[in-house]
Amino acid sequence: MSFATILRSALFAIWFVAVTVLVYIVVLPALVLPRRAMVRASRLWSRAVFAGLKFIAGLDYEIRGEVPSGPVLVASKHMSMWDTMGLYVTIWDPAAVLKRELLRVPFYGWYIAKAGVIPIDRAGQAGALRKMAQAAKKAIAAGRPILIFPEGTRRKPGAAPDYKPGVAGLYGLLDVSCVPVALNSGLFWTGPMGFIKRPGRIVVEFLEPIPAGLTRAEFMQLLQERIEAATAKLVAEGSELLANKR
Repeated sequence: MSFATILRSALFAIWFVAVTVLVYIVVLPALVLPRRAMVRASRLWSRAVFAGLKFIAGLDYEIRGEVPSGPVLVASKHMSMWDTMGLYVTIWDPAAVLKRELLRVPFYGWYIAKAGVIPIDRAGQAGALRKMAQAAKKAIAAGRPILIFPEGTRRKPGAAPDYKPGVAGLYGLLDVSCVPVALNSGLFWTGPMGFIKRPGRIVVEFLEPIPAGLTRAEFMQLLQERIEAATAKLVAEGSELLANKR
């Protein structure tokens, strides 16, 4: 890894902190405004972060496929912190399924709660799943997409898949189509605590929707096959790009 990459990563980290502090202070009034105000403020923060990511670290992104909208389930591969911000900017007003602990983070937790995320308590078992299901039904009824990371946590490029049953539960409960998402962000947003930002282009690909009505087993098999196959291609493409830059 070059010194230039480390330096640019450090400069971006400074930019990230500065933008976050500034935006968090400026948008405090949005906590008492309608929810849409916080949605727009959150998108503004993400766009400001990505502007610095491109200008300072030389890392841009590309969207492929048809971006979903309306009452649909969006199930994405998860490799880095970039994914949450990138998908939130790309998809209009998604209700993201996130771990409940994030709501306890000062400022950030207040803002994502106001924006309308769906918190889940991983230790809450049946009761937690019921609360998540109720929140998801409400979001779908309001015409919002549901965004979920089926593996529950970040996975490094090439790591064995570990899809959790929660996504199948939502799919069956909501009776809506599911749009799988592949990406390769883990190649570029990497290192301890995601500190290293390699120059290049993250690719996010929205895949062919899976229609409603499949059995749990059929759905899980099709979802994993589509995401993993497309992700492997994007990782290979990104790896070749990085190799050519050396």
